[in-house]
Amino acid sequence: MNSTNERESFSERLQQALKNAHYSPDSPTRLAREFNIRFEGRPITVHAARKWLVGEAIPTQEKLRMIAQWLGVPADWLRFGGVEQANGGESSQGARFESADVKLIADLQRLDDHHRQLAREFIRMLVRMNHQKPEQK
Repeated sequence: MNSTNERESFSERLQQALKNAHYSPDSPTRLAREFNIRFEGRPITVHAARKWLVGEAIPTQEKLRMIAQWLGVPADWLRFGGVEQANGGESSQGARFESADVKLIADLQRLDDHHRQLAREFIRMLVRMNHQKPEQK
């Protein structure tokens, strides 16, 4: 894949992740503001955010990891895509997200520490209960 296609594909995945997390994929100003609130390094400009959104540039690995964490998507997927082609096997467990899962993770990240911990405990409890019940298919 040439670099133009890579940048365009990254842009599409970034826009999708923003939509799933209920952010506008059309606002470089909002992207830059939200990014800069979370990033401990040098702030980005609105122009840099616009370049990411229109497929003219891809952020550095450090910035990309922060965006992925913020939007609740795997950094590898955000950068390279391709998770959808994982042949449906369980080997990619944890790497496949449906859009509802991405939104759930984004919502979880918006909670304060106490409520986030409560949500984790609740999910662990549900997983334990689910594993204990007999298969019904």
